[in-house]
Amino acid sequence: MKWYHYVAAFFAGAFLANVVPHLIHGISGDPFPSPFATPPGKGPSSPTINVLWACLNLLIGYILLRVSKTTTANKPALLVLFLGIVVMAVQLSIVFADKMKM
Repeated sequence: MKWYHYVAAFFAGAFLANVVPHLIHGISGDPFPSPFATPPGKGPSSPTINVLWACLNLLIGYILLRVSKTTTANKPALLVLFLGIVVMAVQLSIVFADKMKM
């Protein structure tokens, strides 16, 4: 694999991790911050916006996963994919830690 396949795997993990909070809040009917809120990433967005944002992240993550050529046989690529998930999950936990204080 080329170096850019690993970059694609990392960002695939990041985009796929970002699907979870937006999809869960969206399908639960809860407002949740998104890039389309005012202020971006801080104010609440409607559940519908969050579902659409989650679907876009899922599509981008899927495309990047295909571009990365990650397979279960390629352990380093799986590790990089997992690292992307972990980095995004930790970052989201920090960014959304005070969501309930809105």
